[in-house]
Amino acid sequence: MRRDRSETLAKTLIRRYLPELVYGANDGIVTTFAIVSGIVGASLTSSAILILGFASLFADGISMAASNVLAERSRSENRPSLREASRHGAATFCGFIAAGFVPLLAYLLPSFQIPRFALSAGLAGAMLFFVGASRAFFTDRTFLRAGLEMLLIGAGAATVAFGVGHLGAQITGSAGRPP
Repeated sequence: MRRDRSETLAKTLIRRYLPELVYGANDGIVTTFAIVSGIVGASLTSSAILILGFASLFADGISMAASNVLAERSRSENRPSLREASRHGAATFCGFIAAGFVPLLAYLLPSFQIPRFALSAGLAGAMLFFVGASRAFFTDRTFLRAGLEMLLIGAGAATVAFGVGHLGAQITGSAGRPP
């Protein structure tokens, strides 16, 4: 009986905060992988990827959470309490951190036969598709369409970041050794 009640509570909480979890997760993956891509494009080190990746992950996660709280509290009608708005912000933060961490895994795990950037891209792509596809639970899109849409948007952002990093390294002459 107690187990059924806790499962029901968990499902209710997930349903209530699913949009924030997905929103945070999508942005976390795109932002973190864009940082990784920009650093690889600039031919900087793996240490730079981890330092800037984690700094960005937490700073952007906090920013997203705070923005969500303020957006919730900016409603004219049905304005939630600060406590309830903070719960929505916390869900955004958790989604952002959990999913945004995935592209950095390739630089934390032991070395594999494939290059770390390729592994990071594969992990980010799979996570983008999975999180994008999960939007089908609360939209009129199919899993495939929603997943591909998010994957393409994320790939576009990573491509731009890689190009800007590469161009920046060329302009400044500050390219390091390849990660």
